[in-house]
Amino acid sequence: MTNTLKDKVIIVTGAGGAIGGGIARLAAAHGARVVANDIGGSVGGEGGDAGPAQRVVEEIRAAGGDAAASTSSVASWDGAQAMVQTALDAFGRVDGVVNNAGILRDAIFHKMSPQDFEAVVQVHLLGSFYLSRAVAPLFREQGSGAMVHMTSTSGLIGNIGQANYAAAKLGVVGLSKSIALDMQRFGVRSNCISPFAWSRMIGSIPTDTPEQQARVERLKRMTPEKIAPVAAFLLSDAAAEVNGQIFAVRANEVFLMGQSRPLRSIQRDGGWSPEQLAERLVPAFRDSFYALEVSADVFSWDPF
Repeated sequence: MTNTLKDKVIIVTGAGGAIGGGIARLAAAHGARVVANDIGGSVGGEGGDAGPAQRVVEEIRAAGGDAAASTSSVASWDGAQAMVQTALDAFGRVDGVVNNAGILRDAIFHKMSPQDFEAVVQVHLLGSFYLSRAVAPLFREQGSGAMVHMTSTSGLIGNIGQANYAAAKLGVVGLSKSIALDMQRFGVRSNCISPFAWSRMIGSIPTDTPEQQARVERLKRMTPEKIAPVAAFLLSDAAAEVNGQIFAVRANEVFLMGQSRPLRSIQRDGGWSPEQLAERLVPAFRDSFYALEVSADVFSWDPF
C-alpha cells in the first residue's frame, strides 16, 4: 500500500459495518491512524455491543496499522465530543472524519411513526452535524481537515418507503455544501459519497417479486470494498481541489452527481395570477418536469 494518508488521524463512524469497516481498514492500510466508531446496534438502532468496533481495531492492528475503538453514539452532541476526545487521547489530533453511521426504519409514508422519522434523522443528519461541528474548531485552528459524508440516491433521486431516510440523506447534502462554503477559507473540505453496496442496511430490501429478487442479486455483487478507495482519496491531500461535491460509487463506476440549478423559466411583467400560471406554467415546464422515479429507474443498467 501507499502512504496516501500517512500519519493522518481519521474518525470513521459506523466502522463496524461493511462500508465503514472497509473505509477504516483501507485508510489504515494507507498510513492513517483510525478511530473506529460503532455502537454495535441493530439496523434499526436498538441495542449496543462494543464487539464490532473492537474487531475492526484488532484487524487493523493485526495488519500492522494503528487504531482505537469508540462506542460513543453519533446521535448526541456529547457522543460526538467523546469520539473526538478518543482521537485526541490516542493520537493527539484529527485530520478527517467519515460520517457513515446510519440506521433504517422503513415504512410507507402514511404509516411512518414520528418516532421512526425522528430516529433516522437523528442518526444520519444530526449525527453528521454533531461530529462535523465537534471537529470544526480543531480543523480551523490547524488550517486543514477533510469531511466525507454518506448520502444516498434515496434522497438524491427518490425511493419508496423511506421518507425519513431520504429526508435525512438529502439534508446531509445541504449540510456538506454549507460546511464547504463556510470553512473553505480555513483549508477544510467537505464532500459526499452516495454508495451502492450490499450491506446489512439494505439487506432489508423486499424480495416479494421476481423483479425485486433480481435487483437484490445485482446489489449483492456491488461489494462495499469499492467505496473505500473513493473515501480515502477524498480524505487525502491529493483531493485538495475537490470541495462541495457529490459522488456516487457503484461497483467500478464513479459518478459526479448534479446539484440543483434552474432548468426553465417564465416571466411576466406585473407578476402572475393562479389562472395565468395554470395557462402558462404547465405547457412551458411540462417537458422538463422530473418523473417520479426511484434510484433503480435512473441507474437501470447492470454495472458488470
